[in-house]
Formats: sequence, structure tokens, C-alpha cells
Amino acid sequence: MDDKVTGRCMKCKENREMKEVEEVTMKTGMLAAKGKCTVCDTGMYKILGKAKK
Repeated sequence: MDDKVTGRCMKCKENREMKEVEEVTMKTGMLAAKGKCTVCDTGMYKILGKAKK
């Protein structure tokens, strides 16, 4: 993914930009962005919505 993705870091308790972002499909079929917090390097997820068919 080339777009900048922001999500909530549960460790920092702040909305942060993700680095090393990749788009994944969850078991339920929903799309999600998986990356790391730019400050504390904790893993982050952001649910993007339903997968396109």
C-alpha cells in the first residue's frame, strides 16, 4: 500500500501513522491494514472494510 495509513496505537494511546503497511484479508473476509507504530514499533491493525469481489 502506498497511501499513508493511520490507526490507533494501543500502547501509545494515540492515533499514529503506520509504517511497513501491508493489506491483509481477515478470516471474516474483511480487508485490514497491518503495520507498525512509527514511535514505539508495536504492531497495529486498521480494519478497512469489506473485501471487493
